[in-house]
Amino acid sequence: MQIAFGAVYAWSVFRIPLTKAHGWTISEVTLVFELTIFVLGFAAFFGGLWMKRSGPRPVALTASVLYGLGTCLAGVADNLTALYLAYGVIAGAGLGFGYIVPIATLVRWFPDKRGMITGLAVAGFGAGALVTAPVANALISSVGVARTFETLGLSYLVIVFACAFRMRNPPEGFAPAGYRTSGERTGAAAARNFSLRQALGTWQWYALWLTLFLNTTAGIAIISQASPMAQEISHVSAATAAGLVGLISIANGAGRFLWAWFSDTVGRRSVFLAMFLLQSAMFLALANTDGFALLSLLSFVILLCYGGGFGTMPAFVADYFGSRQIGSIYGMMLTAWGFAAVFGPTLVARIRQATGYYQGALRWLAVATLVSAVLPLLLRPPAAPRETAPDMTAVNQDRIART
Repeated sequence: MQIAFGAVYAWSVFRIPLTKAHGWTISEVTLVFELTIFVLGFAAFFGGLWMKRSGPRPVALTASVLYGLGTCLAGVADNLTALYLAYGVIAGAGLGFGYIVPIATLVRWFPDKRGMITGLAVAGFGAGALVTAPVANALISSVGVARTFETLGLSYLVIVFACAFRMRNPPEGFAPAGYRTSGERTGAAAARNFSLRQALGTWQWYALWLTLFLNTTAGIAIISQASPMAQEISHVSAATAAGLVGLISIANGAGRFLWAWFSDTVGRRSVFLAMFLLQSAMFLALANTDGFALLSLLSFVILLCYGGGFGTMPAFVADYFGSRQIGSIYGMMLTAWGFAAVFGPTLVARIRQATGYYQGALRWLAVATLVSAVLPLLLRPPAAPRETAPDMTAVNQDRIART
């Protein structure tokens, strides 16, 4: 399911074919990707709210229809407005509804392995481009870009629709055999189950939002500029630079699982601290290298951390606010992804345009990620929420029994 959704990361495959077919500019076509991720962030929030009322299956089924339909309609779009509406809004909404479903469902089935299981789920999203890019390239060469969108859209609809029927919440009070809370989930933290409103009333939610935003901004800046950056800094061909795109896709997927799995042992705060410090060093080194091999290695490490943020944050949120309403709480937090998808690429492009080279933007990102390392140091679990008003039916029954 997440591999199908992660196909959005293969959008760069469509940029040149769309410009040739319709005469659009690269910037106009790139804006489709930014709009899609922006819509994804907000749709994930509404999908989480919907899950709270109806469970994961209806949300996932709706996601399959919207994502598949939006992708198909992108194939027949003959103007930019239609393309933005089809892929950016309709498919983007399907992505947001669908992305939150496996995360919010699995974290309730595996409370003892929150980091590992959410990392495993979103690793599929990160690896989606690896599967889709070569398939899309082959289809574009054989049937054209329009038919490629239609073929992929129908495939997404069928795959996600079939997977949606496997999505259901565990029974109330479910816990794995022998489950014991540990580490960051001990004591009062084990009993935390915040509502969305209660979570938004804590400073920790906003600190976690900012943490995800900053980590995503750094990584997505590299994703958006990988090929032209490699060509400018290392003077390699476009074909060689395209290999870097595939390499960082592997890092994106692997980082989502590895960092999240590691966080079950060392804690989420330690993982984010390590990722920010590591990225700062990598960006600084990247600004002072011109070799393609070293550039690829440094970019690989940065994208490991980018993926690690998405793998670790759902477990972080569940640790602090409980898993019962994680769909809406983490769904709202994914708006950070949407804003970062616009802010990161735009920031790097403007600094590149102002200075005439990428090194200035890379140095800025090195400073930004170093400063960001302060956030994990400040984070502490919120106090348990106040108990809600008692159920008056239960109170009355208790009075009758005592009488």
